[in-house]
Amino acid sequence: MALTREEREQFLAEPHTGALAVDAGAGRAPLTVPIWYQYEPGGDLWVMTGRSSRKNELIRAAGRFSLMVDRVEPTVRYVSVEGPVVDTVPVTVEHLREMSARYLPAEKVDAFVDASWKNHGDQVVVRMRPEHWVSSDLGSLSDL
Repeated sequence: MALTREEREQFLAEPHTGALAVDAGAGRAPLTVPIWYQYEPGGDLWVMTGRSSRKNELIRAAGRFSLMVDRVEPTVRYVSVEGPVVDTVPVTVEHLREMSARYLPAEKVDAFVDASWKNHGDQVVVRMRPEHWVSSDLGSLSDL
């Protein structure tokens, strides 16, 4: 059963690992990679990636990407969004802290931010405006 707008936005706002997909060009399947993301209901979704990464180059060329998140408990549920890139800006320490705090225990955030800032090179935040949504809750696996 499809999710309501509120259900799908709330689900996307939870800290799942996403599967980002972007057109990889003629004769290639889409590039699909796991990624952390940030989203607040009603807003734009954003991801971080290396400025010179293949992922960023493909996103820049396509001008849009898709992100799918799912879970299998307590029910099988997924949300997929696709939309245009609306902004790309350099990553700040504040971006790293916000994203890290979303996924890591509080006591791990500072060390992760410090290591990322020092070791991950030049990164960017890519913002996408969700335009097309596909979602479903397939029920509990115990109901099968």
